[in-house]
Amino acid sequence: MSPIPIVLAAATPTTVDPIPGSWAPSEQNLPGGPQFQLLAQGLEWWALALALVGLVIGAAVWAIGSHSQNFNQAVTGRRAVLVCGLAALVIGAGPAIVRFFYNAGANAGTSGL
Repeated sequence: MSPIPIVLAAATPTTVDPIPGSWAPSEQNLPGGPQFQLLAQGLEWWALALALVGLVIGAAVWAIGSHSQNFNQAVTGRRAVLVCGLAALVIGAGPAIVRFFYNAGANAGTSGL
């Protein structure tokens, strides 16, 4: 038997999990966890409400600037509408973005590459 298969067999990674068991984050595991969850949901609501107010004000500034032929005011209103719309998008997608990166990190060692 040639020494090459022995070397390849020794270099093959093992599938032993260095951390026994598994864990999943939960707000129930710490004192004040459910209250923190309620606080985060409340902050998300306030952020969405402020984004809506900024969107309405930006649209009003955009309309006034457009009708009064004030280019600078119209551009400022347009920018406010776009920024507030993107802020609402990021706020709404925030939990999914965090969940995606958490799952990617949790499965980083189990890809089998």
